[in-house]
Amino acid sequence: MNGHVTAVSSNGEYSFTKPNRDSITLLAGLGVEGDVHAGVTVKHRSRVAQDPTQPNLRQVHLMHEELFAEVGEDGFEVAPGELGENITTRGIDLLALPTGTLLRIGDGAVLEVTGLRNPCLQIDHFQDGLLKRVVGRDEAGNIVRKAGIMTVVREGGVVRPGDTIEAELPSEPHRPLERV
Repeated sequence: MNGHVTAVSSNGEYSFTKPNRDSITLLAGLGVEGDVHAGVTVKHRSRVAQDPTQPNLRQVHLMHEELFAEVGEDGFEVAPGELGENITTRGIDLLALPTGTLLRIGDGAVLEVTGLRNPCLQIDHFQDGLLKRVVGRDEAGNIVRKAGIMTVVREGGVVRPGDTIEAELPSEPHRPLERV
């Protein structure tokens, strides 16, 4: 499974959306340089309130650009960075990757997939009704989360739009993604 980066985004302040950048720098064990969610321990406000010593399994958020077209069919307009992701992708089925997959991006950055983003009510504050389009239930009643995946940085490097993404699956048995 391979794809490419279509946009990169970061924000040094707490805000739902993240402005697009020409590049972002990934720092091993921390996340995106200058991004409010970078760090060894959790930075997401609700998780800090629960236990600020938890490891940060949400250092870098990736989202597939194909989702924007999907929600566009229902009249929602979403652009890269607007749902808070750091890296917007195309051509790789992020949601089908197992936990522990390594994503090699560009000339040397390596991310390890930790789980699914758990969409929150802020998505409806961004565009009313959008939350139901990025989280729902399948035919069996299981919750389906479509708002991207979370990763940690194993090897740092600069990431730019146009960079390739190569997925290296972990040894079997594969563990499906769960929310983190």
